[in-house]
Amino acid sequence: MTTLVMATGNSHKLREIREILKGTDFDVVPMKAVLEDTSVVEDGTTFMENALKKARTIAARCGCPTLSDDSGLVIDALGGEPGIYSARYMGEDTPYPIKNQALLDRLKDVPAEERTARFVCAMACVFPDGRELTVEETFEGRIADEIAGINGFGYDPIFYVPERQCTSAELSEEEKNAVSHRGKALRHMKELLTAL
Repeated sequence: MTTLVMATGNSHKLREIREILKGTDFDVVPMKAVLEDTSVVEDGTTFMENALKKARTIAARCGCPTLSDDSGLVIDALGGEPGIYSARYMGEDTPYPIKNQALLDRLKDVPAEERTARFVCAMACVFPDGRELTVEETFEGRIADEIAGINGFGYDPIFYVPERQCTSAELSEEEKNAVSHRGKALRHMKELLTAL
């Protein structure tokens, strides 16, 4: 079994990734399990630039294949905000219920048909020998009128999924993994990894 380092400190992401990569020859471990210094400055201008920088940096430090993702919420009516700054929107320590309410407040006069949005997930896997695998997927929807649901995390309670007629936070973990940006990116990455 090959150790695959996941360049995240987010336990929700780690759980999703372990679930989808179950049954492969990879043992997914968090970067804090193999490194003391896990800091990476995310200064890219795109999700993919940030994902690649994290994966390259951590892989170089630990000498193991490293999987990284950069993901976020893109709201069309707000010119793509919060975008690559999704995790740091309104400050890194601002709780998501406050961030979510702030976005709803900014969109209060925007009609439903103009509240289109998507989650984007760029994923990169970097190997010590220099090989790199990249994928990018989206999860289309719109911003809800109010916060709803207790599942998921982050912006899930305000992300409305029209075909399911509920927010992402009202989906079960299994349902979310089937349709989400990260679920799609991971399944695509799993195909690339198992083809190696």
